[in-house]
Amino acid sequence: MTTHLALLRGINVSGHNMIKMEALKTTLEAIGFQNVQTYIQSGNVFVDTEEENPAAVGFKIKQEIFKVFGYEVPVVVIGIADLKACFTNNPFLKETAVDSKKLYVAFVSTTLSSESINGLKISQFKPDEASIDTSRIYIKYAVGAGKTRFDQKYIEKKLNVTATIRNWNTVTQLLKIYENQ
Repeated sequence: MTTHLALLRGINVSGHNMIKMEALKTTLEAIGFQNVQTYIQSGNVFVDTEEENPAAVGFKIKQEIFKVFGYEVPVVVIGIADLKACFTNNPFLKETAVDSKKLYVAFVSTTLSSESINGLKISQFKPDEASIDTSRIYIKYAVGAGKTRFDQKYIEKKLNVTATIRNWNTVTQLLKIYENQ
């Protein structure tokens, strides 16, 4: 049995794509996922399954959400190693007195090359900063996530990927939950 973390993008945000977590849990259990556990209302779902392929798990979840709720919801599925890597590889954590409230991680659906950072043209968003690590983009917003154009839509368009962004507090809590599974 493998535990996966499905990161759903764009549910329960500003009144759009509203899905109650209990209904989502019941839906996923009905299609065979076990030990389904959600964290906050923004679409963080742990599932246990015999399926080892994260992309297959994400596709199954995406299909069922569309079938049951009628929403086209992008899903990025990650493992515990992905979350642990956030703490090891996030260059902004090495800075002294970094404000963790300005740190975010964009999880993307495919492996990125180091050249991808050039494709993002992050310099046009200064003083926001970003760094790429395979399937994650570490972001440090100068002012905040709500006041930048360097967001999930921009990342998806520039890199032709599915992306979903989580703040550092959520990433920290998700790792704690994963480790206690």
